[in-house]
Amino acid sequence: MTLSEKLQNLPDEPGVYLMQDVRGHIIYIGKAVSLKNRVRSYFQKSAKDEKTEALVRTIADLETIVTHTELDALILESTLIKKHHPRFNIILRDDKNYPYLRLDLKAEYPRLDVVRRLKKDGAVYYGPYVPAGGMWEILALIRRTFPLATCKKEFNKDKPERPCVQNQIGRCMAPCAGAIDPAVYRDMVSQARLFIEGKNRDLVEMLKQRMQEASERMEYERAAELRDRIARIEGAFEKQKIISPGFENQDVIGIAAEGSHTDIQMLFVRNGMLLGRKDFPFFDLAGMASEDLLSDFLHQFYAKEMIVPAEVLLPFDVPDREIIGEWLSSKRGAKVDVSVPQRGRKRELVQMASDNAAQSLKEQTLSRKSKERVLLKLQEELGLRSLPRRIEAFDISNIQGTEAVASMVSFENNLPDKRNYKRFKIRTVEGQDDFASMAEVVRRRYVKAKEEGVFPDLILIDGGKGQLNAALDVLMEMGIIMNPPPQGEDRGGGGLVSWRAPSPPSPPLEGEGARKEPDVIGLAKARSGEEGSKREFERVFLPGVEEPVVLEPTSPVTHLVARVRDEAHRFAIEYHRKLREKKAVRSELDDIPGIGEARKKALLRHFGSLAKVKEAGVEELVKVKGMTRKTAEEIFNFFRGSMGQGPGSS
Repeated sequence: MTLSEKLQNLPDEPGVYLMQDVRGHIIYIGKAVSLKNRVRSYFQKSAKDEKTEALVRTIADLETIVTHTELDALILESTLIKKHHPRFNIILRDDKNYPYLRLDLKAEYPRLDVVRRLKKDGAVYYGPYVPAGGMWEILALIRRTFPLATCKKEFNKDKPERPCVQNQIGRCMAPCAGAIDPAVYRDMVSQARLFIEGKNRDLVEMLKQRMQEASERMEYERAAELRDRIARIEGAFEKQKIISPGFENQDVIGIAAEGSHTDIQMLFVRNGMLLGRKDFPFFDLAGMASEDLLSDFLHQFYAKEMIVPAEVLLPFDVPDREIIGEWLSSKRGAKVDVSVPQRGRKRELVQMASDNAAQSLKEQTLSRKSKERVLLKLQEELGLRSLPRRIEAFDISNIQGTEAVASMVSFENNLPDKRNYKRFKIRTVEGQDDFASMAEVVRRRYVKAKEEGVFPDLILIDGGKGQLNAALDVLMEMGIIMNPPPQGEDRGGGGLVSWRAPSPPSPPLEGEGARKEPDVIGLAKARSGEEGSKREFERVFLPGVEEPVVLEPTSPVTHLVARVRDEAHRFAIEYHRKLREKKAVRSELDDIPGIGEARKKALLRHFGSLAKVKEAGVEELVKVKGMTRKTAEEIFNFFRGSMGQGPGSS
């Protein structure tokens, strides 16, 4: 069915629409109360913003999914955007789960843990803490003030252990030793909860009463301990930012725009305290309405796993505010009020968030201009065709040809884009051959990129002419760069690099912009003596240029390319070290069917050593956490069989 036929047969029902380009890639996902009315509006001859006009020019096909309600459409839209990352949708760069403090009250001796995944396990969660530094400060203070257990041990009264150094310095009540009364421990947990929830006045009054009682009983050490605890709590209370006297739980959102750049600022208020803030910059949003941006932001931000507060305060109304409120209420399991305050304390909070957004946008814009100057200088010095906003760098790592691996790191606007880092095990190369290894990983990386038609502006190869030529050969063979090198030229490590990218690039496919070919360079260090000392110089090898470009050591351009190369090297070394360590710590337990990492750790934690695991009977093995009788029997039989394989065994 053609696109025009699909437009004539659209359903008049709520749902989600997915727009595709000529390659079949999803380029935009949206939701609608009426799919027929919404999708057809894109193709009507009416005034549109720049983004919508560019989108319509690129649409080659579309798909629709009908849902029962508009709320179902909103949820499905958020899920699909997160999965496909369409290029015409606003995509949040912040895809991390925020840290929370978790307190499992069902445990006999509850402990505070830092988690980034929320579970419906009956535990109490506090947060989110953004940035995470504030959470670690609070946690350090809690551990100094309330001596709860911090280790991961499984406490067993029948097997008391010797207390660790944390108990000796007064930082842990040592439930592992079996000497602490669970009621006394739970009282300390209750105090920690009051502190985390900001109920410091109630906590201090209670502790002062206990201090007075201890003093009257002449328990002066106990009274001094309580006095010190009160002092730490009061000191922390003075630093806490109480911005909502009603102890509300709120997400406060502010927004600031300048030209085509926008910043959204979120304040996280929990129990009346400002736990943290987070800003989300968006650049080059030509023609996009602030209402649409904020609506898209809300869909994506709350699609992640998080605790939704009772109130969400907005700077202005958005078209689907009521549906968003209904969606958030379903996520929270209770009413969520999504409102636009007009006056009073709540309006002041929104204004404070907007003022923070304006300041952040100003700083982001200045930083962006500074970074762009470095990229322009890099483009000029190396004669690159495109401004290298996105750089992908490759490095090979091996030791005497063993466990050969490679890394690819990605930088965008001078900053690491760690979501797009990749690592590779070398599959097809025997021994130490950096050229062949580089060819393999470049091919594996850009097979998928070619299908999607998305390439970086600059590909940086760690190495000299040999590594560069290996990468160029593969890219040329794949059709990512178009011009073959002249025949008869030296292709070895010491010869002339004779490839030069064609100009202009190959013609675009119908419905697409001009297909961009990446620039490709090699980067290698060279040492040269100077006045009796040695200095390092960065040399850039360019296609078609016989001599490398030697970069000025103090130049910002040098610092940028060296930083990208060094990050690729670090990432490769880290992966190589991880594989070596994994190989070194391989255990006999790895050879037993049904024993993975979790069960292996549980066995060693329970018995203390592999030797004791070997000596254990089936009944002892079954007592290990997560162990089934069948697996216990397999472990028992495995070791009894291996013990019988000595000299003289049949």
